[in-house]
Amino acid sequence: MTTSAINRALSSGPQPGARTLLVSRAILYATLVVGVLDASDGVVFLGLHGQNPIQVLQYIASSLLGPRSFSDGLASAVLGLVLHFAIALVVATIYILGSRRVAALCTQWVLVGLLYGAAVWTVMNLLVLPLTAVAHGPITTAALANGLIGHALFVGLPSAFFAKKLKAAA
Repeated sequence: MTTSAINRALSSGPQPGARTLLVSRAILYATLVVGVLDASDGVVFLGLHGQNPIQVLQYIASSLLGPRSFSDGLASAVLGLVLHFAIALVVATIYILGSRRVAALCTQWVLVGLLYGAAVWTVMNLLVLPLTAVAHGPITTAALANGLIGHALFVGLPSAFFAKKLKAAA
């Protein structure tokens, strides 16, 4: 075997640390896409109900600050944005790391991703938010439909897509 053939063989094989880089990139890309799409859905949906984007972000911050969030201006909106992307990071990371152990998360990525997104909305709204300082009210039919469909399409599906891309690159 020639030196050039050995170099080609070595360079075409897996590189140390390359898998970790792919995982971190998949998580980063999924986080950014999920964060932007989910925030856009919330801004549009709540905008149709009279709220502006700052108020939407302040609502997210109210999970920590309570009603004070709505009088703290841009500072609480920025906190809401940071919290929103932190949640997107957690959600994307769970799916992507889970996909490394459960093959169906990649082989059936569309169906499982849609179901995952709906499950995320359900867990957030029925388990997590009641434990925070967010003001609680009834969930309307429109909010339920938008939440389940929006999270299925804009949270679950992108998380699953990037998990599938990671698997394909492995």
